[in-house]
Amino acid sequence: MSGRKLLVVACAAIYIFLMLPLLVVFPISLSSAPYMQFPPPGLSWQWYGRYFADPQWIDATLRSLQIGLATSVLALLLGVPLSFSLVRGKFPARQLLDRLTMAPIVVPTIIFSVAIYGLFSRMKLIGEWYGLALAHTVLALPFVVLVMVAGLRDFDRALEQAAEGLGASRWQTLRRITLPILRPSLISAGLLAFISSFDEVVVAMFLAGARMTLPKKMFDNILIEIDPTIAAVSVMQILLVAIVLFVIGRFGRGLSATAR
Repeated sequence: MSGRKLLVVACAAIYIFLMLPLLVVFPISLSSAPYMQFPPPGLSWQWYGRYFADPQWIDATLRSLQIGLATSVLALLLGVPLSFSLVRGKFPARQLLDRLTMAPIVVPTIIFSVAIYGLFSRMKLIGEWYGLALAHTVLALPFVVLVMVAGLRDFDRALEQAAEGLGASRWQTLRRITLPILRPSLISAGLLAFISSFDEVVVAMFLAGARMTLPKKMFDNILIEIDPTIAAVSVMQILLVAIVLFVIGRFGRGLSATAR
């Protein structure tokens, strides 16, 4: 067997191994049993109904959505100008700034969580949703920068030069030429920032306090008791992530077509 075929087989085996838990989670979420049982004795929507009928689950979900949306906005507001400066700027500390921007990917989340907890405790931000949004923004910023830098490097600057040659100001060129062409990258970056915040649990365990986010609520419920409601919530999270990744993939292809 050639090296390429061996690599394909290995990747396929790893992919199947990672997907196997889904074959258990989906049926359990529709189980008619009063506890975790596989295979389920029958099918029922009761655990989805219990999720929607429980105010604690709904509050945790809404809080995670609120924090995720705030994280997306903040990460874009910081990441887009930062990406422009990294791609088009010419200043001595550009490489240092690039490495600092990527640091949250390298630093273990638990170390970041302990450090940010010490800072936020002095600022009295523990338990506040906007404190979590700020912490998640730091974690999401590298993803926004990576996507935007890729889009800017494929961008044809002759389009901007043509607009300025026709009398457009820099602001008009940015608003009517640059950002519309970069819209696929902007949307993809915003969705990545949202999903990285929505699924984050380690930082939430340190900063959320008594106010639950959805991942923290799931983690706490697993420690106390395990019922199929966890499986139902997990399925909904998986579907949400799958939809977001599908949208990102579609916009990614749109970006490639625009670049060509």
